[in-house]
Amino acid sequence: MSTRISAIICTQNRADYLQKALQSLVDQTLDQEQYEIIVVDNASKDHTRQVVESFATEPHVQYIYEPVLGLSRARNTGAHHARGTYIAYLDDDAIAVPGWLVNIVDMFETFQPTPGGVGGKSIPIWEAPPPPWLSDHFYGPLALIDWSDTPTLINDEQWLAGCNIAFRKDLLDQIGGFREDLGRKGTSLQSGEEYDVQVRIAALGYPMAYHPAIEVSHHVAARRLEKRYFRRHRYWLGFTEATMIENRQHLSAVGRLWLSTKRIGWLFARFPLMVITPDPAGRFRRQCQGFETVGYLSGLWKLGLDANA
Repeated sequence: MSTRISAIICTQNRADYLQKALQSLVDQTLDQEQYEIIVVDNASKDHTRQVVESFATEPHVQYIYEPVLGLSRARNTGAHHARGTYIAYLDDDAIAVPGWLVNIVDMFETFQPTPGGVGGKSIPIWEAPPPPWLSDHFYGPLALIDWSDTPTLINDEQWLAGCNIAFRKDLLDQIGGFREDLGRKGTSLQSGEEYDVQVRIAALGYPMAYHPAIEVSHHVAARRLEKRYFRRHRYWLGFTEATMIENRQHLSAVGRLWLSTKRIGWLFARFPLMVITPDPAGRFRRQCQGFETVGYLSGLWKLGLDANA
């Protein structure tokens, strides 16, 4: 029987989380002959390999070591080795429901219009009590989404979470996979590679679709509930935006100056709200927008200097 879907976990130094994620894939209700599990070890220094080897009795589990650091690189490595018609990515700190793969395959093969990528609900496993300022606005950086109670297409204001996402392999190959200048590397919080893939596949005429039954539980570590995490996340979000603009437009120095001036003007216009907004959650949200602007400006000029070096 041919492999219908490849489930890929990319991991680095999170062996304890990996054990649970991998077990959730082994426990899938889809016939084991119809799927494979690929663990891409991205230069881990802990006991990641031993965790995967503990599943040696599972013939559909394979281990691949990727020495070049970077989540996008690891995802591309997994896709290169995948034999499935579809590729599903599960984060190493996520736990898939037993019907995860069945629901992904069904969504690809029955939903209309035919999707190029699918994903679903991501619910939190809080490792510490959420702080009072943590409104729904901040759920995105934690990869927590719940768009609809029924299957639906993703609109321009929505996205699929990278911890719980799947693509048609032929389309992922056609666009060249994930951009390796985007995505996390080590402690960097640079992102954008998942959204970029979604946009490029949609441009081929295959939309992204959401099904709540494609569900995972996602660990939210205590450190990710601190304000400094969200400040760093928004900084790198801005840096990523600049990276994508630079690669798309190949900006001149004048172009970078124009974009910088516009964004600085935006920042100064909103600065009072970052200080005087009475609602603590709203005030912090606006402060995070300021960090995003700083990241955007840093990205514009760093990329410009690198291009001229």
